[in-house]
Amino acid sequence: VLGLLVWALIADTTYHLHAAYGWVMFVSIFLWILTVLFFVTYLLQLQLKFYMIPWPLVLMIFNAVATILYVTAFVTCAAAVQPTSWRQWDYNRRAAASFFACITMITYGASTFFSFRAWKGLGSNAATSQVTDRA
Repeated sequence: VLGLLVWALIADTTYHLHAAYGWVMFVSIFLWILTVLFFVTYLLQLQLKFYMIPWPLVLMIFNAVATILYVTAFVTCAAAVQPTSWRQWDYNRRAAASFFACITMITYGASTFFSFRAWKGLGSNAATSQVTDRA
């Protein structure tokens, strides 16, 4: 939802007049589509059909790359916001997009941390660590 807000707010402005917003649009739309694909994969439990793929590692790498890309998008978006814009509503939407890009960046960073813990197997309790999959 946060990524959707970023690209929707930018798309509602005259972003094509500023090259910096092209990068922000690319990052936000590309990562939004990939996030939705991962969400649908987990929602439909398709990861169980592709058991040979190390899903915790894939998600950790995806979240880390998304965090780095959103850092660049946030900095680009925030630096391109100019309060002296001749269209006040563009300024408001771009400033809001910068705010939501920052929140999205923090969210992807937190997801990276939690997917790292899932990949390493940290955070399990005594009951789950005693269960084995030997049958």
